[in-house]
Amino acid sequence: MNSLLLTVPTTVPWSPSVAVVMVGCNLFAVAIGYYAIEGKGVGPALPLPELFKGFGVPELLATAALGHLLGTGMVLGLANSGLL
Repeated sequence: MNSLLLTVPTTVPWSPSVAVVMVGCNLFAVAIGYYAIEGKGVGPALPLPELFKGFGVPELLATAALGHLLGTGMVLGLANSGLL
């Protein structure tokens, strides 16, 4: 049982550098989703239509979820490699 506890990866506490990585990954995912999603604007619209033309709430939630998955992987990878 003790060897199982040694395999748990160490995580970094929340810091501005973790926030920058997470925000960057979310912006990257939103930018990719803005051009990759084919059926945009089917659900409810965002309150800022001039900023995201045809980009609604479902698209924003989907791309933000993908961005958080990418950000989690980036933060864990950078932390385990010692760069974060």
